[in-house]
Amino acid sequence: MSSLKTIREQKNLTQEELSEKSKISVRTIQRIESGTEPKGHTLRALAQTLEVEESELKDQPQITTETDEIETGIEEKETPVNYSYIKMINLSSLIFTLLPPLNIFVPLMLMFVMKQKNSLARQIISVQMIWTVLAPVTFMLGIFLKFGKQFTLILMILIVLSNVFIILRNAAEIDRNKKLYFRLNFSMI
Repeated sequence: MSSLKTIREQKNLTQEELSEKSKISVRTIQRIESGTEPKGHTLRALAQTLEVEESELKDQPQITTETDEIETGIEEKETPVNYSYIKMINLSSLIFTLLPPLNIFVPLMLMFVMKQKNSLARQIISVQMIWTVLAPVTFMLGIFLKFGKQFTLILMILIVLSNVFIILRNAAEIDRNKKLYFRLNFSMI
């Protein structure tokens, strides 16, 4: 039985219901359940709809058809997930919390060096990118409010501690459930 069918049935969804929620045709879902490998947009849409990692939908030998490639467009190659590497990539941001550009570049370099070009690694880096953008904006708003130097210092500490919390909470979730607690619905890379 295909992993898509197993997961779909666990979620008590019919093929038609999954099609409606994911915006993927029933015929494509039927092809995947009969052995065609989901790729690109189709894989992402199904994984997001079923709230599972993309790799959970690709765990068996598959047959690719020409029409599936036409429907999904350009395909990207996703590497298998090594959760100890993913955890290292996540925790590498912790070291550079006080140097915001490095909290993005170091995990990005590790992603390529450790050959972990998968959705989890991309999500870790995307979360750090969002934090790196929001931290200075929050800090500037705090300065414009003119509550004094003590408030500014406390705000700086809270901003740094928020990133530390995000990183540590994601590390714990990777250990427990093999996914991220703080993640985006899109990838910035």
